[in-house]
Amino acid sequence: MTGKERREQLLDVARALFAEKGFEVTSIEEIAHRAGVSKPVVYEHFGGKEGIYAVVVDREMQYLMDHIVNALSGGHPRELLEQAACALLDYIEGSTDGFRILVRDSPVASSTGTFSSLLNDIASQVESILGLHFSRQGYDRKLAALYSQALVGMVALTGQWWLEVRKPKKDEVAAHLVNLAWKGLSHMDHKPKLRTRR
Repeated sequence: MTGKERREQLLDVARALFAEKGFEVTSIEEIAHRAGVSKPVVYEHFGGKEGIYAVVVDREMQYLMDHIVNALSGGHPRELLEQAACALLDYIEGSTDGFRILVRDSPVASSTGTFSSLLNDIASQVESILGLHFSRQGYDRKLAALYSQALVGMVALTGQWWLEVRKPKKDEVAAHLVNLAWKGLSHMDHKPKLRTRR
């Protein structure tokens, strides 16, 4: 194998192990054994377990972000909401190992951040879209940040749940998410008040 091919092989092996066992339990010895190489080969390419983990996480975060951003092509806010929900669920279905790695707590901070920071990046993009929509509908544009966090969090948390149960079908889950979010957004009060507090 060339150095580049070996590096990719090690990343594939490590990705599968991190998804299966988590960062803490996975060892350099196990990565090396599954790849059919000695431990020094892993150290040579990545410097240690933290190094290979950081590369795996960075790649997954970039892949997920690209996947969601590329899915946002519609002009109407409801279409964008559908596309974002479907893109996240598609990623969970097609890259289950990657999603497990991203949502699992880890002591290692990657260079691009954590799953939480990735969700914040996605929420920032949603905020821009909602801000325009809010302005046109007479809502306070400053509240777009709050609503974007709520929407992204709702989809991400539901995605984590769906990862384990896989029922109902992916498109049905997306349709229900969009139904809840869109019906809520389309019937918002301009100045909501709590009913149980004085």
